[in-house]
Amino acid sequence: MSMIIIISQILIIAFSIILHECAHGWVANRLGDPTAKDAGRLSLNPLKHIDPIGTVALPGLLMILRHFGYNVFLFGWAKPVPVNFMRLRNPRRDMMWVGLAGPMTNILLALFFRGILFWSLSEAWVVTCTGGILINLLLAVFNIMPIPPLDGSRVVMGLIPRRMFLPYAKIEPYGFFIVILLFQVGLFEFYIWPTMEYLGKIMGVIF
Repeated sequence: MSMIIIISQILIIAFSIILHECAHGWVANRLGDPTAKDAGRLSLNPLKHIDPIGTVALPGLLMILRHFGYNVFLFGWAKPVPVNFMRLRNPRRDMMWVGLAGPMTNILLALFFRGILFWSLSEAWVVTCTGGILINLLLAVFNIMPIPPLDGSRVVMGLIPRRMFLPYAKIEPYGFFIVILLFQVGLFEFYIWPTMEYLGKIMGVIF
């Protein structure tokens, strides 16, 4: 893999993560919560969103591993955009839209890369665009999982009975460890990869 492709895919994953987070803040602001806007987090300036590990170290390490032939997917995260759900006009309903905003943005980005893939100017162009599709599908599929604090949990919180809201929310501090455990028992093979494969086939991407 050439250095140009490596750099382009690092830029794609950083840009995709930043847009994902901005989408949460933008929708929250439209629905009554200006917390992200007041914090200056609706900006596309990468410096306002960088997480040293999730935005720089992890994607960089994964790209290096891919460069040396390891079959790993690019992944990462940005500093979460602050959202105060109680300031939303209809907290239970609107938190679902705020949660869905990030994954839907990644789906739209995947469609964007699928669209420009038609102009196959070079092999590097095809590899870069295909990487953009896969990166954004991965971000969408992963984040829509109903494990707090992932975006899918915001949808669940808007749908479950009120008596279940607090017990479900208490899972959040352990969400990261739950995700790691699920990966260990085959989450990627049984959920993430098949879902990405299905969406990828719809978009005409060859896996």
